[in-house]
Amino acid sequence: MHEPIIIDTDPGQDDAVALLLAFASPSEMDLKAITTVAGNVPVGQTTANALRIRDLGKRRDIPVYRGAEGPLVFSLETAEFVCGPDGLAGAGLPAPTSEAAPGHAVQAIIDLCRAAPPDGITLCPLGPLTNLALAFRLAPDILPKVKRIVLMGGAIGLGNITPAAEFNVHVDPHAAAIVFGCGRPIVMFGLGVTLQAIASHAQIARIGALGNAAGRSVHGMLTRPRPGGLGSDGHPMHDPCVIAYLLWPELFEGRDCFVTVETDDGPLRGRTTIDWNGRLKREPSAHVVASVKAQELFERMIERLATLP
Repeated sequence: MHEPIIIDTDPGQDDAVALLLAFASPSEMDLKAITTVAGNVPVGQTTANALRIRDLGKRRDIPVYRGAEGPLVFSLETAEFVCGPDGLAGAGLPAPTSEAAPGHAVQAIIDLCRAAPPDGITLCPLGPLTNLALAFRLAPDILPKVKRIVLMGGAIGLGNITPAAEFNVHVDPHAAAIVFGCGRPIVMFGLGVTLQAIASHAQIARIGALGNAAGRSVHGMLTRPRPGGLGSDGHPMHDPCVIAYLLWPELFEGRDCFVTVETDDGPLRGRTTIDWNGRLKREPSAHVVASVKAQELFERMIERLATLP
């Protein structure tokens, strides 16, 4: 397996770990580009953060493209209260020593997809889905090139930014509605599964003791103080689940479901309604992952992180 992928991201601590896991898996995945989007912090900062993580992983060969400045319809809402002022609190990373590639992330997604064979590229969005929605609207001819979309977003139960909604979908529900309605295979990692992906204290200590810069940075991010009320006491690894699924699908279980996204600007904005029991008799639009073998996930993740600089 050497799967061509694009990671679309708004780093964010768990985005950073997802990127590092991808960097550490070159024999399984061919990371064509990192595209950035506004989400956890504004897009200028998410782009700088992607470059900082690329510097940490010593992967200058992978281009970073700056993407959408804000959601399709609503004003941007960010999450510095969780991620810290620069989005990467605890990482201890210097300013980037490299620059983003020229051109817009949406055009990069379109160009890379057009250059791929049918079912030739996997899209891995870890933040709001603005870039993907714009690409699909601007260039619907790329859809047959998309093998699958493996995304972190949504929730089968309670949200984390509002009672109804998970952050990524809440920020740009219109983009999420476009992506979930695109007709391509989707694997959805919502809060129901990602809140299970919490490392033990012993595992976090082992990451810090790996002896490499990546391990020190990840340890700092996982042990930083976090505000309460986020759904867990530990630090869930939401976004790394996406990359881990590409590497080790046997660690996850779910089922195919019809998923709708609430786009009205009320208390249900960004809610993903998941027809887990098939009550609506609609064709499934996503494979919704519901459980993860978390202990095994982190054992394998630690092994991979140990191979980084």
